[in-house]
Amino acid sequence: MAEEPLVTAVLKDLDVRAASFIVTIYGDVVVPRGGVLWTGTLIEICDRVGINESLVRTAVSRLVAANRLRGERVGRHSYYRLDASAQREFDQAAGLLYAPEVPGSGWQILHAPGLSPDDAWRQRMGHMGGSVFIRPDRGQTPPDGAMCFHADDPADVAQVAQFWDLTALDARYADFLSRFSPVAAAGRLSDECSLVLRLLLVHAFRGVVLRDPRLPAVALPPDWKGHAARSLFRMLYLRLTPPAEGWIGARFEGAGGRLPDQTPISIGRLQSLS
Repeated sequence: MAEEPLVTAVLKDLDVRAASFIVTIYGDVVVPRGGVLWTGTLIEICDRVGINESLVRTAVSRLVAANRLRGERVGRHSYYRLDASAQREFDQAAGLLYAPEVPGSGWQILHAPGLSPDDAWRQRMGHMGGSVFIRPDRGQTPPDGAMCFHADDPADVAQVAQFWDLTALDARYADFLSRFSPVAAAGRLSDECSLVLRLLLVHAFRGVVLRDPRLPAVALPPDWKGHAARSLFRMLYLRLTPPAEGWIGARFEGAGGRLPDQTPISIGRLQSLS
């Protein structure tokens, strides 16, 4: 790619592990286009970000063993799709990435003795102490075995922010901004480079947004970088998609042949981001 220095700069110190990046490829590109991808295509696109064939095959084997991918053979070719559990997980991530944010209405206070602080953190909950956790109330289903109570906003909503490490999260948003702002300043990019950068954009933003409790604005610091990061994500995704779709339609192969450049699902994501 002629734009290799731009991709190299984005990749510098970015955590791009084979298994996680493969899930990004499936969630962003493959699932909206039928869900099935030839291993050869997977190897080709992973190579563009420095993940070699051996690492791809090892990661695919581990994802299959962990019930994250399911494989099938057609002739001499192997094809894979997300397993149902991984599909549900990325469907939830897709709602955070592409759909308009659902505003919270008060707070869920959960008494969950079976929930570890690490599991709560992965579900974007704040830990109030002991077995008590908190999160904005968006009508989420409580974890199994948890008692859930609704609470209205306290007089000083900003105090609620103490239950999350917003400093670390803000730093990750700042890194996202510094990493991808040069992409916004770049000129016309090739179809291939546009797809690679879009995948890296989704991969990096997913890593942050899945940890963001999406607190109401009044509970956030005044210079919260999450707002600018989401604006940059939206702008770049919309800009990179038309040429990226050209590469998808020309090079991505599923069990039935070339994947379409667009589908109703992929178009719907663009409309949600517009």
